[in-house]
Amino acid sequence: MAQGKQTPRQKMINLMYLVFIAMLAMNIDQEIIRSYYDSTESLKETRLLTEHKNTEIFEQTLATKALNVPDTYAEPWEQYKELKKRIDALVDHVDGVKKKLLKDSEFNESAVDMNENFAALNNNEAVTDYFFSGGDENKPSPQANELKAKIDDVRNYISQTFRNNAQLAELVARSDKALKTEFPGGKKENNKNWLQYKFYHQPLIAAKSNLEILQNDARNVQSDALAMMLQEKVDASIKFNMYDAIVKAPTDVVMGTDAEATVYLASYSNSNKINIQGVQRQENGKGFINLNTGSLGPKTFSGNITVLMADGKNQTIPYTHTYNVIAGPQEVKWETGALLSPDKMNVVYRGLDNPISGSILGVDNSRLSLSAPGASVSGSSGKWIVKPTTGNTIKLTISGTGPRGATSKTFEFRIKNVPPPQGQIRGKAVNSMPATSIANQNVSAALPDFDFPVSFTVNSFMFKAPGRAAMLVQGSSLSSVEGLTKNLRSGDVVYIFDIKTTPIGLGTQQVKNVSPVVINVQ
Repeated sequence: MAQGKQTPRQKMINLMYLVFIAMLAMNIDQEIIRSYYDSTESLKETRLLTEHKNTEIFEQTLATKALNVPDTYAEPWEQYKELKKRIDALVDHVDGVKKKLLKDSEFNESAVDMNENFAALNNNEAVTDYFFSGGDENKPSPQANELKAKIDDVRNYISQTFRNNAQLAELVARSDKALKTEFPGGKKENNKNWLQYKFYHQPLIAAKSNLEILQNDARNVQSDALAMMLQEKVDASIKFNMYDAIVKAPTDVVMGTDAEATVYLASYSNSNKINIQGVQRQENGKGFINLNTGSLGPKTFSGNITVLMADGKNQTIPYTHTYNVIAGPQEVKWETGALLSPDKMNVVYRGLDNPISGSILGVDNSRLSLSAPGASVSGSSGKWIVKPTTGNTIKLTISGTGPRGATSKTFEFRIKNVPPPQGQIRGKAVNSMPATSIANQNVSAALPDFDFPVSFTVNSFMFKAPGRAAMLVQGSSLSSVEGLTKNLRSGDVVYIFDIKTTPIGLGTQQVKNVSPVVINVQ
């Protein structure tokens, strides 16, 4: 501008010049913001496409692999689900931050012309107030700390989970670079830390763009994780150049029942870099195992497939398989045997653990079961314990599935109470001894020839000597009746009766009266 005194015309020209420069500057700012806004929206569209690709393609593939090859892919699938949960939480949180900033900046989302939102997109007050307490760049707000915590949560989970996995080393490096909340080594950019650099005095359009970049980086890390987890667990130099048709179908089919076979194409490699352990022989990339069919029942075989990787290290992949050997129809026809059962002796005792054995011709014992309504049943494989409680009879049904389908048979047993115990001295119910020996004896109770582990503790009994009133004795010892035996003579008979006991091995079941003991005095 000219110096010194100016004419009114010159002043008018100078003013018009200033207005022109201001208008030109404003137009440039609008173009920059419009371009910035379009780029941010394009970045958002890219993120949404990445989310769709992750969910609809790669994620479904990993889930299928985890189902079909759990030994290899079950653990990566569980790790991915946890990673996705944390990334979803971060992305959703950032969406909430963007909505809050747009609202506080009075952004009109329904505006047709972007110029209507120029003031809002150029406003930096809402961003600064949101991320910095009182607008102080050295005081991060609680909202800023919450955002940083969610970013750190994703990055730390990736580092802790995958840092020892050589195949996922690139994922850890990508996460450390893209999902940082501080500059490396505590350095600063333009004398600002990460939060100040990204959001302090930044206009809304810049903050929105930075937040969109954060979301996009998180989804790309998720995509990288999926891609790396889906990589084959063998070296790329090993070519799967062999093909075979695989048919999976049951070996025994019952007439009239539904059955299904699965047919699919499998590829494998005949490379000498692959070694299969646990097999009898290996030919053209396949391992062969002679199955053990010498006895009935479940069998298991296992081994390892070792692959020589490009770095010279061996990677081992375990395998295992379980099969069941059953008696075939032809073998069942050749089976012979005899069974003799006394019709009147099918008895189980109430309240006792009655051992029961059973089998069905041609059915593997591991596939047998026993039911007994009104009783508790435990055990398996043809050996059970049956404990009846109420009733006079019980029906035991043995069931199993053999080559020709399911079969069962029911047997009826009588339920009997435990017989009354016998009172004893010296293991006998009737004894002969001198009178002087009686006080040295002990009374007991037992079940002679009873095949169950039941015993009794004598609590009290009545002692009756000739010419004397019956005496109640506590415990099992006869020492307290010594005074009643002094005047006994040869030929006298002493009775011990009303013996009270506590049974051991009968639970809460009570027994009938104990039979008396007789002592003939010598």
